Amino acid sequence: MHRYFTDQRHEALRHRVRDFAESEVRPRIAEMEANRSVCHDLSRLIARQGWIGATVHRAYGGMGAGHVAKTLIIEELSRVSAAMGAMVQASQLGVAKIVHFGSEEQKKTWLPAIASGDCLPTIAVTEPESGGHVLGMSSTAVRDGDDYVLNGRKIYVGNSHVGDLHGVVVRTGEGSKGLSAFLVESDTPGFRVGEQQPAMGLHGFSFGELFFDNCRVPAANLLGREGDGLSVAYSSSVLYGRPNLTAVSLGIHQAVLDETTKFCTERQRYGKPLADLGNIKLKLGRIQSRLLLARLSAYHAVHLLDQGLPCDAELMNAKLVNVESALESARDAMDIHAACGLFTDRPVERFLRDAHHIFAPAGTSDIQLLRLGELALGRAQGDWSSRLADLLRLEPSEWPEEDEVPDEAPGMAPADPPVTVRTDGTTPTVPGQRTGPAHRHSWFARPR
Repeated sequence: MHRYFTDQRHEALRHRVRDFAESEVRPRIAEMEANRSVCHDLSRLIARQGWIGATVHRAYGGMGAGHVAKTLIIEELSRVSAAMGAMVQASQLGVAKIVHFGSEEQKKTWLPAIASGDCLPTIAVTEPESGGHVLGMSSTAVRDGDDYVLNGRKIYVGNSHVGDLHGVVVRTGEGSKGLSAFLVESDTPGFRVGEQQPAMGLHGFSFGELFFDNCRVPAANLLGREGDGLSVAYSSSVLYGRPNLTAVSLGIHQAVLDETTKFCTERQRYGKPLADLGNIKLKLGRIQSRLLLARLSAYHAVHLLDQGLPCDAELMNAKLVNVESALESARDAMDIHAACGLFTDRPVERFLRDAHHIFAPAGTSDIQLLRLGELALGRAQGDWSSRLADLLRLEPSEWPEEDEVPDEAPGMAPADPPVTVRTDGTTPTVPGQRTGPAHRHSWFARPR
């Protein structure tokens, strides 16, 4: 698939992410699985590579590399650790609300810090009583002078325990026009994170609860206008959530194939490799076939995003195809491994557990089918890829110049990128870095 939707720059980036995942992430997997706790330091290390800013314009210090690049970053990390792939996709999802609805001041304030990895953003929409029914939420924001006072609770928030800036959708009025979105910093009085709960998979990733108790937020932190909250939630889910989760599933799926073919080659039956058995070849063939189709749907959809073309349906279908096929292939892999797959010394059981976590966010498979059915009947709604096309389209000016492409072998990179500095010459940290000027750097700059 690399030959259809990626070029030399994409593939150099893929090799760099893959090398990083193998050297920095894989050695930590056993620890993350054993502890089942948030891996703060690894999350920060990954963020400092600049990959959270894949779709952030270079004028704000981002990569300006687009959605195909974002997809391959998530895929390569997820191939090694779906938990860390999920961490990156959740923060990239948190970028969407600022890119799509942020004021120029909000973009200048936050995007450079996000792109540098010094600020991890989230988006918080789901509530205990309403679940995926966004209009059923009950958390509120009430205007009080130059502030809004937030009260309520959010659940299943990706990067809840590592996030620095939470994009929170709450009620400011009645009906569909009564939702608004706010940027809430993690150290704001009245805000707190709930205790992390043990989960089936994605160990090392956090998706927990946020609580707001008379949490006072400046009116300047309102995203867009009052009443834009539903648009913030839906556009983020459709244009970033679905393709991001598609990429996580794709990475898991690739790992399933890699691990299972390795097992079948090494495992002996009747004096020959397990791979020589006809029924095993059939199962491997089904896994390979699903993966080829899944990869095609994933990269085709984000390629359309980068072109600024209508692709809501393709994004829905890619999520549906990738989630379902990854689960089916993981089950086939468990069948092939048989009893061997039940023990944690092999990763195949982890792949199945992790794959289940990608099913519900941004809409279950039934939701994707429901929306695709509406499309077939001519009743499709939203069309977010068309409405926000100007913000999604990858302009030629954003791409690195050809002379920025490294001559070294894949995986090797040129010198370190410049460090963001304040106007007074000091090197900031969050929250100070938010006022620092944006910097430009190549996709191929060596990770810090």
